[in-house]
Amino acid sequence: MTDQRTIGELLAQRGISRRALLKYGAYLGALMALPSWQSRALAEGLANARRQSVIWLSFQECTGCTESLTRSFAPTIEHLIFDLISLDYHETLQAVSGFAAEAARREAMRANAGKYVVVVDGSVPTKDGGVYATIAGKTNLEILRETAAQALALISVGTCASFGGIPHADPNPTGAVPVSEIITDKPLINISGCPPIPEAMAGTIAYLITFGKLPDLDELKRPKSFFGETIHDRCYRRPFYDKGLFAKSFDDEGARRGWCLYELGCKGPVTYNACPTVKWNGGVSFPIQSGHGCLGCSEPNFWDKGGFYRPLSANTGSLGKSVGAAAAVGVGVGVASAMLARHRKNTASRGE
Repeated sequence: MTDQRTIGELLAQRGISRRALLKYGAYLGALMALPSWQSRALAEGLANARRQSVIWLSFQECTGCTESLTRSFAPTIEHLIFDLISLDYHETLQAVSGFAAEAARREAMRANAGKYVVVVDGSVPTKDGGVYATIAGKTNLEILRETAAQALALISVGTCASFGGIPHADPNPTGAVPVSEIITDKPLINISGCPPIPEAMAGTIAYLITFGKLPDLDELKRPKSFFGETIHDRCYRRPFYDKGLFAKSFDDEGARRGWCLYELGCKGPVTYNACPTVKWNGGVSFPIQSGHGCLGCSEPNFWDKGGFYRPLSANTGSLGKSVGAAAAVGVGVGVASAMLARHRKNTASRGE
């Protein structure tokens, strides 16, 4: 990255006014759950910052995380690439290939030593020296260590990079591990999900550029602004859960009325993500709104937790049992509330 112009200068050349930048700052502030007074500081920070050099590494993955990012509505992918970041290496999106592609990665590392951000998409195979995934004659393991050595920070996008994901699932034949098990001496952010919400990726990168530091993270190193509450906390079906009204199959009367999908295996009570608020495809919908329970894809080991369509109380493992017991208490309270409500209604109808 040789262009030293600030983002504000680049935006001005594109005809984007200061007023528009302030409005954009207000949007980003809301997206990151920041206090309203910080929106101006965020806009000023963006205006005075230079484009962030980003090296995107793709390992054991399905390209779903990149597909998700390219469908980001705000910031859009073209805005993110051309105005906020300098995407100096990305195997899927870059025009060059082969020797030229690897030369671009090495040049970005040299020109921005200590300043570039490494985004990792996919888990890293470690068995037998990592031979199960190679690029340009080097294992993913070698490339990650080499590229991370002089990085400012790392962002693991998707559950595979964050927690191992599907490649890490039992029996894990390639010895797949998350980035955090290999790189332990650099600031790291996990943006989990299979795939992650595009605005979570775009918003986190914008925050790094604006403030030059990591956002507030939870115990799994995920941004609290996107992973601070469970899906259950914000789900529009929550009132039905509280009343003890549950769909028994995906096509019964309860399902058609929008009742809670807990008994069909919904993992919303133990899954932290912003799906019910940010939603997908520009805010159109999210899985539960579309009639399917949450799979818990933003949580560690989601693939091995006893089956997608089993209620939490039937899950295997200590975590599944503990949260299942807690959720079962909630179901009991909901059922009791429903019975009490029906009793009051019957009493009122009899004039008692």
